[in-house]
Amino acid sequence: MEKVLVTGVAGQLGFDVMRELAKRNIAAVGADIGEFDLTDQTATRRFIAGAKPSCIVHCAAYTAVDRAEDETEKAYAVNVRGSRHIALAAREAGAKLAFIGTDYVFDGKKDGPYEVDDPKKPLGVYGKTKLRGEEECLEIMPDRLFIARLSWVFGKNGKNFVKTMLQLSENRSEISVVADQKGSPTYTPDAARLICDIILTEKYGTYHVSNEGVCSWHQFASEIMRQAGRETFIRPITAAEYPTRAMRPQNSVFSKKELDEAGFVRLPHWKDALARFLEEIKE
Repeated sequence: MEKVLVTGVAGQLGFDVMRELAKRNIAAVGADIGEFDLTDQTATRRFIAGAKPSCIVHCAAYTAVDRAEDETEKAYAVNVRGSRHIALAAREAGAKLAFIGTDYVFDGKKDGPYEVDDPKKPLGVYGKTKLRGEEECLEIMPDRLFIARLSWVFGKNGKNFVKTMLQLSENRSEISVVADQKGSPTYTPDAARLICDIILTEKYGTYHVSNEGVCSWHQFASEIMRQAGRETFIRPITAAEYPTRAMRPQNSVFSKKELDEAGFVRLPHWKDALARFLEEIKE
C-alpha cells in the first residue's frame, strides 16, 4: 500500500498533489515549514522516519526568483541542502523520491524544445540552486528518483501570473507584458495528476511536465483577458524593456519525449487549463 509524503503543501503544486492523492484514496501526509524545517537534517530525518512513507514528492522550494539574487544563502539552504536532507531521509526510509524541478535550469537560448538531458546553464541563483538540488538527489538516490521539471506554474493555492494579471486589470486599461519569452503554462491540478501517475510506477528518470501548446507571456496575458472577459489592453514589450533582478530564460519550451516513451498521457492544452482555472477561482 502506497503512503506518500508531500513537502511544500502550502504552495501551489503541493496543495494540488495532496488533492489528487485524496481523490485516488492514496494515504498521504502533507508537510510544510510548520511540520519540520528541511534545512535542519535532524528534524527532516525524524519527521520522515516517523511518517514511514513509501514515496516522497518534494515540492517544497525557495521560488522567489528575483529575491534569490540577494538571498543566495537562503535559496541555497532550501533548494540544495534541504533537497539533500530529503533525499538522505528518503533513502533511509526506503522510499522513492520525486523531485520537482524547473525550466530555469536551462539558459533559454536553444531554438527548439528542451530535451531532458540538454546542457544545463542556469542564468541566476534560483536556477543554479534548483539544478544543484536535482544533482544532490541524483547522487543520493540514483535508482529510485523521478525528476519532474515544470514551467510557468499557476494554480489556486498561491500567487501566480494569472492572478496578477486579473488583479492588475481591475484598475488598469493597459498592461505591458513581455512578448519575447516563450514557454508553456502549467496548471497545477493537471501537473499533479501526471506526477501521481508517474510515482505509482517504477519508471524512474527525468520528465518535462507542462500543459500542451506554446505562447509568449504577452499571448498568455491576452488570452487571460479574453477568457475572463476583461477589456484591458495587453501591450507587447521586450524583456529588455522590463528589466528584472534575475534573468529569465527566453525559451522554456519542453520536449515531452520521455513522457511519450514511458506511455504517460500528456497534459491538456494550456488554453483549456486556463478556462478550468478561471472556473475554479470563481467558485
